[in-house]
Amino acid sequence: MSLIELTVEDLRCLQRAELAMDPRRNLIWGSNGSGKTSLLEAIFLLGRGRSFRTRNSERLIRHGQPRLTVFGRTDGMPAQAVGVQVSRAGGTVARISGATAGSLTELSQAFPVQVIDPGVHKLVEEGGFRRRRWMDWAVFHVEPGFADLWLRYTRAVKQRNAALRHQPAQASVWDPEVARLGELIAASRRNMLDELQPLWRQSVSGLSGLDVELHYSRGWSQDVPLAQALVDSRVRDEGKGQTHSGPHRADVLVRMAGRPAREVLSRGQQKLVAIAMTLAQIQLLQERTSLAPTLLLDDPAAELDGSHLLRFIEEVSRLNCQLVLTSLQPQLDLFGKPERVFHVEQGRVGPV
Repeated sequence: MSLIELTVEDLRCLQRAELAMDPRRNLIWGSNGSGKTSLLEAIFLLGRGRSFRTRNSERLIRHGQPRLTVFGRTDGMPAQAVGVQVSRAGGTVARISGATAGSLTELSQAFPVQVIDPGVHKLVEEGGFRRRRWMDWAVFHVEPGFADLWLRYTRAVKQRNAALRHQPAQASVWDPEVARLGELIAASRRNMLDELQPLWRQSVSGLSGLDVELHYSRGWSQDVPLAQALVDSRVRDEGKGQTHSGPHRADVLVRMAGRPAREVLSRGQQKLVAIAMTLAQIQLLQERTSLAPTLLLDDPAAELDGSHLLRFIEEVSRLNCQLVLTSLQPQLDLFGKPERVFHVEQGRVGPV
């Protein structure tokens, strides 16, 4: 499915913007600070309920305004109307086809979207939080019941943590539920990563030529079931007031020659590896679910030399998905001539 209508109000420097988009290639151009990336954030917000640049959604609200609103319409079967509102007083609320979403994870099903931006290397460089999100976005699509499992697991862990802090003797009551759901989540994640491996190897080899491996770390010792790990870490958990074993501590280990990739790869190489992770994931979704996620490319040529840029273009061109690109120039045909071009200047958006 593709995004064909987008309306944005009071997001960063954008007071109001309305875009009629093409299901294939769209270009947004303008000078630095004009609002190009803010439009990509708005699109990402429709599919994720958050930005790819900040964890604090309130920072997206235009200065002096109480809220921001983003509305979009897709051309899928069935078509979906999706809206997200972020307010300083009420947090984030999403609506899908007129109904309030029970959780923000429902947005991913209504409008799947992925992004490659100049900070994509952080997927390799930083801690496990980003890689868990990367992993779970794919699992959510290939395992239909995963979102519900994760919500129930998160609630159980919160209850266990509350007991650890206030009634330690009651914390073990939550162990069976945490262990049962945690094992199911870990199995779903491992299955997804196993299926991803052939696509990953092809993508990372084609883009970088590097022999980089992805390994799943489930968040507790591989030698014991989660129920036993919770017992073994009980003293530590009580001391810190939080659960230290479980899939909420999982990671995808990115390694080269047995060492963490962030220790041996340059910033440019980390970017290529992170791009490969993203593109392989989109390929998996297309093969398993027939979904064609919208792919946002923020300044796609940044920090890529000629040969690697050509490989990147080849990999992206194989994908059957909607592209939304940003550029400093009105002419950018790296992936073919864009069907729609929009100019952004000082927060104002218009077609070209």
